[in-house]
Amino acid sequence: MIQFYAPDIEETGVLPESESGHCCRVLRMREGDEVYVVDGKGKRFRGVIVEAHPKRTAVELVSTEILPNHWDAEITLAVAPTKHSDRMEWLLEKIVEIGIDRVVLLKCRRSERKTMKVERLEKVMVSAMKQSLKGVLPEIEEVSDFRGFVDSVDDGIQKFFGYCDDSYPRNEFVACCEAGKPVVIMIGPEGDFSPDEVEYAVSKGFLPVTFGKSRLRTETAALYGVAAVHILNQMNVR
Repeated sequence: MIQFYAPDIEETGVLPESESGHCCRVLRMREGDEVYVVDGKGKRFRGVIVEAHPKRTAVELVSTEILPNHWDAEITLAVAPTKHSDRMEWLLEKIVEIGIDRVVLLKCRRSERKTMKVERLEKVMVSAMKQSLKGVLPEIEEVSDFRGFVDSVDDGIQKFFGYCDDSYPRNEFVACCEAGKPVVIMIGPEGDFSPDEVEYAVSKGFLPVTFGKSRLRTETAALYGVAAVHILNQMNVR
């Protein structure tokens, strides 16, 4: 199955120009061909092409399927952008394939990259959503100040942050994270969180954790955390 993404398909019945081009030029689809379109809000539509145009492909919608996320509790990943943007793109591709609700880009004291092109990251996420046959496009937020983000997380939510320095007591993430409950995972930059950031996070209820015995790169630790949440939830269901 090939999915197209059109957030306004239910109102307009038209694929965006980028999707229309892929549909007509790349896949060479024509009038009468069946297509599947997701709106990124949890709906997948089955339709038939009534006008195959590379800039404006019109689709007659035939049926609707609701595609909720397949995990129970909301997963938020707050991560400091890596120095090389391609690593962040790789990370977002993988966590969207696995399943994520919200991504927040963090600006920390030791961050080497202070900005990211969110539009580019959104395109990566859209592609991963379509490829993994999901119907909900995760949220992604512009770069947020570390303290501002920490302050914004409500009490009662599981709050963790990965930390490399063993001079501060840490817990094994998989031993602390409870299945079926909303979770926030915070991952710092390549140079790790600064001592004052660690103290502030702990004062706000974040639990310092480690992801196994190896020292991991930022993007690897982030992927580990998200994947571990899904595995814990799947084990809980069984």
